[in-house]
Amino acid sequence: MRLLPVAAVALLAATVLPATPTLPQGMGGSGGDAGQRVFKSANCVGCHHWTGTGGGGYGGASANLRATQLTREQIVEVVRCGRPATGMPYFERDAYSDGRCYGLKAADLPPGQMPPAPDRFLRASEVEAAADYVIAHLQGRGEPTYAECQAFFGTETRACNIYKPKEGAADAAARPPSP
Repeated sequence: MRLLPVAAVALLAATVLPATPTLPQGMGGSGGDAGQRVFKSANCVGCHHWTGTGGGGYGGASANLRATQLTREQIVEVVRCGRPATGMPYFERDAYSDGRCYGLKAADLPPGQMPPAPDRFLRASEVEAAADYVIAHLQGRGEPTYAECQAFFGTETRACNIYKPKEGAADAAARPPSP
């Protein structure tokens, strides 16, 4: 058996294996939040917004993930299967092929009731990561904060300035009211 020189193996690996992307601060990377990366790359932000507050978006009004009462298992199911008759896409490739989603096949749904297909399908681990992100960072949270915005977009963005506490606001809140 003939062995390839180390340089040839390195060159082959560089041309065949996908490169590991360098992600901007706040998007994860090693030690980052895989769920946040899925939330961004699957375009959950397109409807639910980075804040998870939902509202108007593609296909109508999307759910407020901060106010959702769904369990983790239910969130996983909704991401996998979407929601029939709504704009919520299904992210599992074969979701409506064999009745695995809500006991329905695509042929069982009346015209216009099939959830839309996504731009890209997700692996089971990505669906679970997205659900974990919703549970850990959105569900049950109050109004979006400056710190949450920076955690999502990174500290170098000016997009978070609208969430920045007003100068002197903390001082004013700490002072007793005037008589």
